[in-house]
Amino acid sequence: MPSLNKVIIIGNVGGEPEMRFTPNGKPVTSFSVATNWVSTTPEGERRQETEWFNVVTFNKLAEQCNQFLAKGRLVYAEGRLRTRTWEGQDGLQHSRVEVNANRVVFLDRRGVSPLPEERLEESAGGGKMEESDTADLEPGDITF
Repeated sequence: MPSLNKVIIIGNVGGEPEMRFTPNGKPVTSFSVATNWVSTTPEGERRQETEWFNVVTFNKLAEQCNQFLAKGRLVYAEGRLRTRTWEGQDGLQHSRVEVNANRVVFLDRRGVSPLPEERLEESAGGGKMEESDTADLEPGDITF
């Protein structure tokens, strides 16, 4: 039976991206993204809820995200949800749900010139970056 694990988020980067490297030297960049949900209560009061997502990118996409993303930038991230578990230095088990992104689009252009690849893709209808060679990374390759 087929299954699907896909998530798309659009929101603002919550802090500066953090790049590190696997033991094999492959780049990994993590950053947080905040999305907002606005609703009205039965009493007519407007409420805004913020949901935070942890996004992880690999290889060339990780390098591009580290170089061009910054706190507050509007970003589109697409990928799959993954729950990562590890044992902390305190001996306790920890877990974290992450978006393993294989596509990231930088949505705002405030004073930033596009990458050469973006210029070509923008003329063809998109300013996107994709990373398709993340399949060769194993969860154990990522050190935190």
